[in-house]
Amino acid sequence: MKKLSQYAKDNNVTYKTAHNHFKAGLITGAYQLATGTIVIPDDYEQPQSTERVVVYARVSSSENKKNLDTQAERVSQFCNAKGWVVNEVVKECASGLNDKRPKLQKILQDNNATKLVVEHKDRLTRFGFEYIKTLFRGEVVVINEVFEEEQDLMQDFVALVTSFCARLYGRRRSRRKTETLIEGLKND
Repeated sequence: MKKLSQYAKDNNVTYKTAHNHFKAGLITGAYQLATGTIVIPDDYEQPQSTERVVVYARVSSSENKKNLDTQAERVSQFCNAKGWVVNEVVKECASGLNDKRPKLQKILQDNNATKLVVEHKDRLTRFGFEYIKTLFRGEVVVINEVFEEEQDLMQDFVALVTSFCARLYGRRRSRRKTETLIEGLKND
């Protein structure tokens, strides 16, 4: 017999997640003693799942790299709390309007992925979410989904303005770098 804390360590989850697994009946044969201790039988084996869960996290620029890591961690924790084993975590720095994101394209072409989990639908794409959801062979899971039409419309508008501003400022920054390089070459 082993305690729930050992199960948590063995499965690389927090104790709270392990407790949620127990309460949801995901740990076959586990039971609670009169003292409150939760024990798992020695012959317990993690059921082999045919499910392949992929976590996708995205930020618009490499300046937000820290946000990218915390976003991926939050989504992974959500999956663990649901009892889903995360098979792959994909992190990408690219605009949500960019339809040439190689990491996302690889996920969408992967016939083995059964669940694609994102924190917000705009992390997957700014526009055309329903197309991706329809064409993806598995299930697309959005953790924080907006259900009010007006709020959804405002989010789309803000996303569009933000994206174009980022592209405009990025273009200006690129132009300044080019001008600096040209000045440096002229001085040499």
